[in-house]
Amino acid sequence: MNTDPDEIKRRLVYDEYILGSIEKIYGNELLNVLSALLTPPKRLYLRVNTLRISREELLEILKEQDVKAYPDPFIEEAVYLLVDGPNKISDHGLSVIVDKRASESIMMGAEVYSPGVVHCDRDIKRGSLVTVYSENMIALAEGEAQISCEEAVKNRRGLFIKTFKNLYKAPPVRELEIWRRGLIYPQSLPSMITSRLLAPEKNDFIIDMCAAPGGKTGHLFELSGGGARILAIDHSRKRVNEMIKNFERLGYGDKIEVRVADSRYLSIDFPGLVADKIMLDPPCTSTGVRPKIYDKKNRNDLISLVRYQEQFLREAHRIVRRGGFVVYSTCSITYDENEELIKRFVDKEKLFELVEMPEYIRRISSNAYEDLGIRFHPHINDTPGHYIVLLKKI
Repeated sequence: MNTDPDEIKRRLVYDEYILGSIEKIYGNELLNVLSALLTPPKRLYLRVNTLRISREELLEILKEQDVKAYPDPFIEEAVYLLVDGPNKISDHGLSVIVDKRASESIMMGAEVYSPGVVHCDRDIKRGSLVTVYSENMIALAEGEAQISCEEAVKNRRGLFIKTFKNLYKAPPVRELEIWRRGLIYPQSLPSMITSRLLAPEKNDFIIDMCAAPGGKTGHLFELSGGGARILAIDHSRKRVNEMIKNFERLGYGDKIEVRVADSRYLSIDFPGLVADKIMLDPPCTSTGVRPKIYDKKNRNDLISLVRYQEQFLREAHRIVRRGGFVVYSTCSITYDENEELIKRFVDKEKLFELVEMPEYIRRISSNAYEDLGIRFHPHINDTPGHYIVLLKKI
């Protein structure tokens, strides 16, 4: 693991407040945690759509297509593919620089499309061999130009560089037949654990307060055998449309109720709304997301998001029935967004009580700070950094 402090500082621009919040959890392991964020997990997880196919049947299909996939030993609807890398990227003398969003995809094996290009050497012609870099000069891939630099910059559309060697190589899931048939959904292991903790059952009324793009919502529906009534809410019309398309591909587009709304005000906008169970995965700093090409966060970002998360959690308390359950999760590794916030609701205000985690989940995760839920640690569990807690309304 590369724990070079200079490389970490170059790619993770966090002020002392952010670093202090992470260090509260990790102490002298801080450098190892930050270093792990720069690389992807070695496993790419897929959730099997058990309403359409069994895991055994899916693995057989992949075997017939020469795709190596493995069953997760703990989660019966989970399979994983292996990620190759890191690979050494050579300098071909001609360079293409791409934006952050494109970098994150190309780093994992994608091609280079013209809209993501920030700069390219004018000498690049069709057939030129080039090296692709991020804006902070991380070598991402080697490839062959399909059009000239001039054409790519002028037209801003279409394939520019066909890559033949990437820093990492993940199987192209969306090109697989099982994707098109709606048999799988790419989802991290911690995210699947989050849905499982809510234990959805037939006839439960469940609200997913920050649902888009719908990964956890769909998982909840599948875990209930299609018998739960689920209301999926998100404030972004664009993301909601994406979520609906995901549900349609998976075969239950007309089975889940979807609304565009701000979930901080559900009790006002939908008077009388009462849920048995609530999924709450609010906007967060995303400090646990891997891999990171570049990330910048400061004290104001964190304080603002914690206030936002508190609003969501208070609304969850208002609309869940007494004795009902709330799963709160983030893909953040800070103390402020997780244990500190939950401690306020559990110990200080006594609005919720903690619910004990199932043994199989404890075996594949780690206890959170002060035993307030569980965590998946990037440098230990080789997953995205993730925090999860199960709460019961008092």
